[in-house]
Amino acid sequence: MFGFQRRNGPTFSIEHRSKPSEILITGFSAHGLAGLTAANYLVDYLSLREEGYIRVEELPSITPFEQGQPRHPIRLYSKPNFDITILVSELFVPASFGGQLSSEILEWTEKNQVAEITIPAGVPIPHGPDGHQTYYIATEDYQQRRLTDMEVPPMGNGFLDGINAALIEQGMESSLGVGLLVTPVHAQTPDVEAAIRLVETISEIYELDIDASPLEAFAAEVSQYYNELAHRMEQPEVDLPEDRMYM
Repeated sequence: MFGFQRRNGPTFSIEHRSKPSEILITGFSAHGLAGLTAANYLVDYLSLREEGYIRVEELPSITPFEQGQPRHPIRLYSKPNFDITILVSELFVPASFGGQLSSEILEWTEKNQVAEITIPAGVPIPHGPDGHQTYYIATEDYQQRRLTDMEVPPMGNGFLDGINAALIEQGMESSLGVGLLVTPVHAQTPDVEAAIRLVETISEIYELDIDASPLEAFAAEVSQYYNELAHRMEQPEVDLPEDRMYM
């Protein structure tokens, strides 16, 4: 069974109403909110519906709401006859607790025969115009399955931490294919151009034929919401990973 030794800290538990798909795409609250913006847009564009959520205990939480309706900060979306489940995490989980969250996700994926995880994310690295593209860090089986015919270059070298590191590490030690799709992000939140690159890459990998051009308008509609979320992440007590070694 997948698992990490639990330390004192928050606990996570997944509630899901129907059997999830074989593919899980995750959008976490992190730098530039590019991965989260991309995941939210995919949910909206593909007309997915909420099928589950992750309950969080002993971690300062938020309760997002839309049109007066409260909802869980970490939600799972899918629909019948669709091979992809999307996890949207508007709750920032500090890097030091990434192992706990990833452990719960991995136990759930094993129990439900999820075969693959794709993680779109932004990284705050210096870059020029030529750096405006998506790179990958992925297990060998994910590369063979999804990236063989893709024009997506590998990220040169460095290291990961937090939940991304935990998910990739477990993928290296199991049959679960894990692919981290990363793109440079700027200081503004959300970095819409970065999110568009991630959506286009996911669309190409999974042959979804998604039009990413409306994403800028989509992000503008929720700009205040994202700005407030980003403000919470910038508070001094938040444990942000440094992401200092991507090259």
